[in-house]
Amino acid sequence: MEKSETRINKWLIFFVVAVGVFMSTLDGSIVNIALPSIMKDLSASLVTIEWVMMIYLLTVSSLLLSFGRLSDIKSRRWIYTRGLAMFSAGSLFCGMASTAFWLIAARAFQGIGAAMIMSCTQAIIIESFPVSERGKAMGMLGAVVASGLTCGPALGGWILHISSWQTIFYINIPIGILTAFAGARLLKGGKADIRRTESFDLAGAILLAISTGSFLFIITHGHDWGALHPSIICLTFTCIISFAALIWEECRAEHPLLNPSLLKIRLFTMPVLSAMILFASLFSIVFLMPFFLIYPCGFSPKITGYIMVTPFIFLFIFAPLSGALSDRIGSRFLCTLGMTILAASFFFMAKLSPEYSKLSIAWPLALAGIGIAVFTAPNNAAAMSAVPPEYMGVSAGIVATVRNLGMVLGIALSGAIFNNVFNTLSQGLNLKVYEPGLKPIFMESFSYAMTAGGIVAGIGVIVTYLRGPEIK
Repeated sequence: MEKSETRINKWLIFFVVAVGVFMSTLDGSIVNIALPSIMKDLSASLVTIEWVMMIYLLTVSSLLLSFGRLSDIKSRRWIYTRGLAMFSAGSLFCGMASTAFWLIAARAFQGIGAAMIMSCTQAIIIESFPVSERGKAMGMLGAVVASGLTCGPALGGWILHISSWQTIFYINIPIGILTAFAGARLLKGGKADIRRTESFDLAGAILLAISTGSFLFIITHGHDWGALHPSIICLTFTCIISFAALIWEECRAEHPLLNPSLLKIRLFTMPVLSAMILFASLFSIVFLMPFFLIYPCGFSPKITGYIMVTPFIFLFIFAPLSGALSDRIGSRFLCTLGMTILAASFFFMAKLSPEYSKLSIAWPLALAGIGIAVFTAPNNAAAMSAVPPEYMGVSAGIVATVRNLGMVLGIALSGAIFNNVFNTLSQGLNLKVYEPGLKPIFMESFSYAMTAGGIVAGIGVIVTYLRGPEIK
């Protein structure tokens, strides 16, 4: 009877965590489709309205690791439930926004809640399931992430069809509050409710947020603004100084934000590095593929959206299977295989032509989705299982932070390669106004960027294999 209750309880915990993960990932993709409506309704410029997305990314990425560490001290239950409450409050403020600047500030507040949610979800799952089922659980969590990313555009479009853009935010409020109450009840008294008497390195958290935020600014705006732009120079100095101060602070702190001993764990550091490489590769596809589908191919935004869902559908299907298999055979073979499949998919995408059918374009994306699915769940399970329980929260924060950094690096790298090749071949033109005569130049630029993504994934194959086998 006790075993049966334990089994039911861990799946209830999974459900509560899955709801939070689904909300936070859905909110990232669902808002994209509402940006034109928001821009029109709030009478804002495109330069201003892009901050609705940018501030959310910056806030989440800058605070993930700090909240992960705080969850080791205050408990996962404390951080997760309050994160849901803050996310719900932020959603209310977003829906009430009457100006673009109000909405941007509300999105930053919402991003704090999302960072709290994301920072400890993997740790809660790992602590709730036995070692023999962690891969399966992480695979299902990966499927939830894929669902959030996949449903966003479709659900957002449906909501905008029957209601206003404010509804996209308001819908989070009752779900977030109910999930917070359920989480507070389910997680009470369990491993996720353990507190520690260690102090929190507030100075380190502030320096980490400054260094991470300035770094993300540099890599996202560096190409547009130019390396010698005063803002880039100022941000570079800020990043270097704050990072140096962070290292000094971590060396002297009694309880540092990031314990150096974690970096000595091979089965943590290598999977984390591999994950950053994988997401850098993935987001070169996510960033550039819509331009290929809309410009040279001439597809409508609706058809483009359907095609772009392809990798996430296969991620949803294969991630649980890969996770369950990793419980039997470990992560090294599966992760190396997944990264290899992803690298191979770039070879086919580099050879794509606008004359190809929709199916011929979609299957390399499906191949990429399979590779990501085969890699992700075993990799996350291996990384999180390798760290001591007292550092589970900060480890989950590191995994999530590195994932976001990989996404931004992938966009920056693929964008820089594409733009440099395009500018060179077109003798200084840019893609702001696409014309059919630019198709050959576009395709060669696209091919270079996809090839670079494949090379990055190829490096990832080596890094992934070098993790070695799990210690039984």
